[in-house]
Amino acid sequence: MMTLKPPCEYIVQYILPTFRLLVAKRLIKKHNFTQAAAAKKLGITQASISHYLYSKRGIRKINQIKRVPKIKNYVDRYVENLVNDKSPSINDMPLFCELCISLIEDGIISKIFKTT
Repeated sequence: MMTLKPPCEYIVQYILPTFRLLVAKRLIKKHNFTQAAAAKKLGITQASISHYLYSKRGIRKINQIKRVPKIKNYVDRYVENLVNDKSPSINDMPLFCELCISLIEDGIISKIFKTT
């Protein structure tokens, strides 16, 4: 079924929250960040971190999304930058856009969301 929903809408609705969930979990579990410290690094609230950790946000397609190697690699790079005090900035957005474009071009978005 054809949809008029652009791929960026899927990304903002599903990929971005799942990405934040994966980053938050990695910061807290692997790097011993507190929820407050992880929130500060991500530029979001501690309440948002809590929602991610307790599966209230970013969970709908996580099993499919977290298995995508490109997303995993991007999460790894992003977390390492955060841990090494390279805080995210507006300059990081083109990298996220590149990831999204790559996911679209590779047909990954279509596979996850069954769009054509």
